[in-house]
Amino acid sequence: MMRVFVTGGSGFIGAAVVRLLVEQGIDTAVLVSPDSSAHRLRSLEGRFTRIEGRLADIPALGSTLEHFQPQACISLAWYAEPGKYLYSAENVPVLEQSLAALHTLGALGCKQFVGVGTCAEYDTDCGFLREDETPTKPATIYAACKLSMCLIGQHMAAAAGMNFAWGRLFYIYGQQEDQRRLVPSLIESLRQGKPFEATAGEQIRDYLHLNDVAEGLVTLAQQGASGVYNIASGQPISIRSLMETVGDIIGRRDLITFGALPYRQWEPMFICGDNRKLRSLGWNPRYSLRAGLEQVAAGV
Repeated sequence: MMRVFVTGGSGFIGAAVVRLLVEQGIDTAVLVSPDSSAHRLRSLEGRFTRIEGRLADIPALGSTLEHFQPQACISLAWYAEPGKYLYSAENVPVLEQSLAALHTLGALGCKQFVGVGTCAEYDTDCGFLREDETPTKPATIYAACKLSMCLIGQHMAAAAGMNFAWGRLFYIYGQQEDQRRLVPSLIESLRQGKPFEATAGEQIRDYLHLNDVAEGLVTLAQQGASGVYNIASGQPISIRSLMETVGDIIGRRDLITFGALPYRQWEPMFICGDNRKLRSLGWNPRYSLRAGLEQVAAGV
């Protein structure tokens, strides 16, 4: 049986990854910070090995990890506070801690590392974003640190005899998302009968359901993948269309005020990813946007 070690497992994406691993009967160990509420993992308690500690503690957890003997690591731990993470210097120590964790796991004989990147590593002025064609051009500290982890991590993993897969995530929505983000804040506002101010909504984005993202990351681990993979829907949709779909599901599209807010100057108008490389490993999205949003709105 495959043994997988997950960092950042109590987070939005991490908990979905842990749930999928556990449901597939995969022996799973999860790094859980002592000061984390880990509320997203409560329904799974007793079904995975809990390792107390932070990302920075992994080099000191060698004996604990050696006992578990992970064959793969899916590393999601990162600084990601909404509204702050893009330009925060907090990204730099997390990069250093992630590289130290990779080194420790390689020394313990772990053969597969799956890291989590971002579509913002690309030059987002290039239309459809393709792993082997689109140049990188990070515009924030967050994206620059993610790209650095990808580039340095590949070399470190190769030296340790590990496969290194890098999943570049696009726009994600799903259960238990931070309420400050677009989809949950819109749902909550409309449910309360409050107007929701928005831009004109002409931005084109690539939205993928949380569970499909988790399946993408687990697929990379199970297939022993190496290289960069877009974890994306491949389906461009305007922000206006997404918001109108939510409005129709709640029954209060009339409360959305399009054009009330200006576009942010730094905001790219088109972001969508080619997902054919990940599909070649047998992964396929299960959720249409409408079905996924209905599930989120229903709270299941």
